[in-house]
Amino acid sequence: MAKLFFHYSTMNAGKSAVLLQASYNYREMGMRTFLLTARIDARAGEGRIASRIGIAAEAETFLPEDDLQARIAAVQAEAPVNCVFVDEAQFLTPEQVWQLARVVDDLNVPVMCYGLRVDFRGELFPGSAVLLALADEMREVRTICHCGRKATMVVRKANGAVITEGAQVQIGGNESYVSLCRRHWREAVGDRADVAEG
Repeated sequence: MAKLFFHYSTMNAGKSAVLLQASYNYREMGMRTFLLTARIDARAGEGRIASRIGIAAEAETFLPEDDLQARIAAVQAEAPVNCVFVDEAQFLTPEQVWQLARVVDDLNVPVMCYGLRVDFRGELFPGSAVLLALADEMREVRTICHCGRKATMVVRKANGAVITEGAQVQIGGNESYVSLCRRHWREAVGDRADVAEG
């Protein structure tokens, strides 16, 4: 039975590498995969999913207005698709997440989404919020803070300074974002409560 998966993390945890490895495993077994990524993030080139460790694959891109259920159904009509992989899933609209759920339920095709859970302000992306609500299975892709704890948050930087306001979406990588544990994220954004002595 097909399922909707959400593999989530913060920046630089290796989500794209995990996606590419999983797709490769399907293809190695003679199965067909369909890869999608957000057109807004073209850091690796438009229509390309790439990992910082050097592996990459071509992918179709999606825009907020795209009907992903219709696109996947059309691809499925050409030849069976064994699994759909979606990179940068935080950029999905809530309706697109529902469309992917319908792909799972109505077309019986597994869909694996990989993306960020929260933004630099510690708030859920709309697509991630709906994935958290609808996914049949969720898996955390872990990375670490500079202190060694699990990183669950991310700060945005400009010219070396932490930014706490601005648009939710700003495409960038290591030059713009740093993954931190909650404690160090709070410290970085100025939300560090004084410790009462006593």
